[in-house]
Amino acid sequence: MSDMAVPRILITGGTGFVGARVAEFLASDGPRADRPALRLLAHRSWPDALAGRAEVRTGSLTDPASLRGVCDGVDTVLHLASQVGGGPEECRAVNDAGTGALLAEAKHAGVRRIVQLGTTAVYRDGRHLGPGEGELEVGPTSATSVSRLAGEQRVLAAGGLVVRPHLVYGPGDVWVGPALAEFLTVLPHWVDGGRALMSVIGVEDLARVLAALAVRASVPRGAVLHAGRPAPVRARELITATARALDLPLPAGEVTYEQARGWHGAQGDPGWHRRLSLLAMDHWYDTSRLWRLLGIAPGGSFAADFAAGADWYRARLGADPSVPVSGPTRTAARARSSA
Repeated sequence: MSDMAVPRILITGGTGFVGARVAEFLASDGPRADRPALRLLAHRSWPDALAGRAEVRTGSLTDPASLRGVCDGVDTVLHLASQVGGGPEECRAVNDAGTGALLAEAKHAGVRRIVQLGTTAVYRDGRHLGPGEGELEVGPTSATSVSRLAGEQRVLAAGGLVVRPHLVYGPGDVWVGPALAEFLTVLPHWVDGGRALMSVIGVEDLARVLAALAVRASVPRGAVLHAGRPAPVRARELITATARALDLPLPAGEVTYEQARGWHGAQGDPGWHRRLSLLAMDHWYDTSRLWRLLGIAPGGSFAADFAAGADWYRARLGADPSVPVSGPTRTAARARSSA
């Protein structure tokens, strides 16, 4: 699995959507003697699935005293924890100040590598047409993204590597799939024909990427890498995959982006314009640098990969996961009541 001799890795956020899969990859891949020694920073509790395969330390990014010694003997820190949502103070405490406290411990312990899971939400909003790393201005607006950018800047200044995905889907997702389902309900029409392109990546592929970066002999320092499937997908393809997973009807007819901005069903929703931008405007990035570095690529098609998470989305959004998915053939009335 590795070209680095039995690394010792600290993982933050290891119970989260992405982090739990990263921890499982690192704890399971390859012969036992070659697996990295894992240390997990747990805020509350840790799943039994990793019992005996990782050391667990209790601590919180918002309590610097609880982090003392957490990086001792560690080669690599995989910083996958973040606060998404909540007020500005809460976000700053975790994403900015908490990252700073972790980096101070890492520096004191002589940690050689820091890899952070970031986000393309730190870029200034607009149409993003395949830019490479360093080609876009940052300019986040939400409390979450402003504080995450501050944390990313700390990591970059410390010589760390920041991995920025755009939309991440798959079992455990509580953001992208639900947002798409709501989008279908509020605006049941194609926006500009669903032609917008966007970067997406499945949680399994993203976890595999992060695990690979943790054990490589070397990675870029003080750098950003975009993470996404090598080719972007059309909004039409993403919405179709969501509709099939949830047995919802496909959009009918078409509206322009400007018409969608003022859509009557979204009046009074302060987050509508941002969600519309993310789901109906081009947001795709050049991810080739990442795949060249690792020498791997996602397997299978996007449609098949997304469909693998159908049971999760159906259970999460109230559909019966025992009912076979037959595609978007139910009536609009039933779809509206179950979304």
